Amino acid sequence: MAYGGLTAGFGLLFAIMFGAIMLSMPMEAGRDGSQPPPTAFFAIFATIFGGIYLGLAIPSFIAGYALLKQKRWARTASIVAGVIAAAFFPIGTAVCVYTVWFLMSEPGKFLYDTPTNALPGSQSYYQGSINQGEHQNSVTPPDWR
Repeated sequence: MAYGGLTAGFGLLFAIMFGAIMLSMPMEAGRDGSQPPPTAFFAIFATIFGGIYLGLAIPSFIAGYALLKQKRWARTASIVAGVIAAAFFPIGTAVCVYTVWFLMSEPGKFLYDTPTNALPGSQSYYQGSINQGEHQNSVTPPDWR
């Protein structure tokens, strides 16, 4: 989530920077007849680059949420986010390498590849819970001793 925040921060920084450039440009022709640069170019440029950075931060936020909540799909989402982060050298590459290294190790598999609350697989687990001759709707819990 920290890497996603960093990427989103860069996206907002790009958008603010190009917005400030656009607002500081002259809007009319100079005295020597030179034309001002088109402000639409800077607006489109700020929107595209800000959108790309913010869009690339979304997988990191999703993976961070899944890792914090220990979701079953956290491992897959983190690997995808790590591979996307690899494009941003050098910090993103380091994040990618560490993410893949940790999630492919035994502790990573143990934490994020096993279900946290598994239910029993079949009805045979409650075998004998309905006694013949008694109420058909009464179910006794299994003996946990």
